[in-house]
Amino acid sequence: MTSHDRTTAIPRPQPAAADLAVFASYRNLPGLVRQLSSLGGCAQPIRLEGHRTEINAATGEILRELKSKELPAGHLLVRCGNRRTTRCPSCAELYRQDTFHLMAAGLRGGKSIPEQVAAHPRVFVTLTAPSYGPVHGQRSSSSARCGCGRTHNKDDPALGTPLNPNRYDYTGAVLWNAHAPALWARFMLHLRRTIAAVAGIPQRLLSKFVRVSYAKVAEYQRRGLIHFPAVIRLDGPANGHKPPPAWATPKMLTDAVRTAVARAHVDGPEIDGHAYAFTFGKELDVKVIQSAAFQNGATITEGKVAGYVAKYATKGAESVTGTLDHRLKLIAELGQETIPDHAARMIRTAWALGALRDLEHLKLRAWAHMLGFRGHFSTKTRTYSTTLGALRSARAAWHRRHTPTPEATTLVLAHWAFDGIGLTPDLERLAVLIGGSPAREQAVTADA
Repeated sequence: MTSHDRTTAIPRPQPAAADLAVFASYRNLPGLVRQLSSLGGCAQPIRLEGHRTEINAATGEILRELKSKELPAGHLLVRCGNRRTTRCPSCAELYRQDTFHLMAAGLRGGKSIPEQVAAHPRVFVTLTAPSYGPVHGQRSSSSARCGCGRTHNKDDPALGTPLNPNRYDYTGAVLWNAHAPALWARFMLHLRRTIAAVAGIPQRLLSKFVRVSYAKVAEYQRRGLIHFPAVIRLDGPANGHKPPPAWATPKMLTDAVRTAVARAHVDGPEIDGHAYAFTFGKELDVKVIQSAAFQNGATITEGKVAGYVAKYATKGAESVTGTLDHRLKLIAELGQETIPDHAARMIRTAWALGALRDLEHLKLRAWAHMLGFRGHFSTKTRTYSTTLGALRSARAAWHRRHTPTPEATTLVLAHWAFDGIGLTPDLERLAVLIGGSPAREQAVTADA
């Protein structure tokens, strides 16, 4: 049974009589349907205006000419490519699938990566943030109560919010998010130092014996602080795909990760007489990845690890904390938004800190909507796996192979200019009716 056999078909919405009357007014409805269908359900397509002309290079004869205003939608429409689920579920799903294949290739090979990487030492690490005050949470026992005296269910909006907001260290929380990328870099520095020390070789020579490859994503907790789920792999020195030395074992890597996390430290600014310094939280999780299973007999395959990491590549702070998915130009705009009080207080804190001259380099006002975090959501080392660009290029090449191409003697002249984002309400309704729902998450991860 395939993954598609296990999913339930979601019926498409049926057009109302009023919709049919509006759609019938378009002179080229079949062409419009084809143009919108080619977007694959993109919620915010980019509108381009311009032209494309094919000319016989020998005679100068115009063979074909395409003008945007003559297209059924009046524009050339291309997918927005947004990775955020809240902005475009269809493009975000494509980004998630690409991230899955990128992660999976680094775990078991494929996409130009040899299968032998599956035999290299690999660990799945989750680095967390420290506490900046007690928050509402679920306890390990179903009968255990939160510090507030209640037992929360998993959908309780109070989860992750402070027990006492007035005593919660919002400044520390925002600054931790802002320094999280630097803290990760410091962790990787200590990890390489630790491995070199265990091997008894100078750190500057480590790359001649072993390479540390990784891929990670930034995941928001309910309390608005960043987690780093990551896959870390040890490779040999040549091209990153040869086996590492015999002394580079999974246990050695696990111990080195724990040591590096304990040593990772970044000094922060001094605010109101308090000097901040940043480390990772105590809840460190390190699991050795095996091809079949790991930890207590639970079946957690390489594909499930890749699926877990890929899922969070499309989820920003807005998906977990309820904050904004766009930047603020003025803090007064926040009053027009409906977001939880905890997220609003973190945004206001980031905005206020962004006014301090000593913190200009953190660009906190530009990233206030992300609660201070300004790093990339998905990063990897060059040798870990393929790239998102390579996957997109392969997809584009497939489309070119299945699309008629001009003759070799044909000169193509094209000019396209940005004219806006999104569809008119009528076209948006038609796109929903013909496009159906975006691809389901189970489709790629269940195949692992």
